[in-house]
Amino acid sequence: MTQERKLKIIIAKPGLDGHDRGAKVVARALRDAGFEVVYTGIRQTPEMIAETALQEDADVIGLSILSGAHLELFPRVVEELKKRGMDDVVLFGGGIIPHDDMPELEKLGFKGIFGPGSSTHDIIDWVRNNAPKRGAASSA
Repeated sequence: MTQERKLKIIIAKPGLDGHDRGAKVVARALRDAGFEVVYTGIRQTPEMIAETALQEDADVIGLSILSGAHLELFPRVVEELKKRGMDDVVLFGGGIIPHDDMPELEKLGFKGIFGPGSSTHDIIDWVRNNAPKRGAASSA
């Protein structure tokens, strides 16, 4: 018997930012749209996020940050993913990210940035259009 493997998305809150309502809303919307979603919780280190992505065999990682430390923490997450051979994971970010910082994040590999007020429908559509396509996987 074969079945299609659902895309697995990690939603993570790097750093000391304790505000996670937006991340939880996005995680729930993605889950309700049919994706497999793992929300890591608040106050995650870049190492913890990368290790979770490795253990969960993530296809997509969404980072949410409101603290202003995105130019410090997002590159560290990317570095930790590379250390684990996960260069092919699709990355997106959200939260309070100034427009002027977006090109720097794009250079790091973040393909989507969603600010306050972004529609969950837009995020879902973005994931569908940018995540790797999955074929049928064997199932026991």
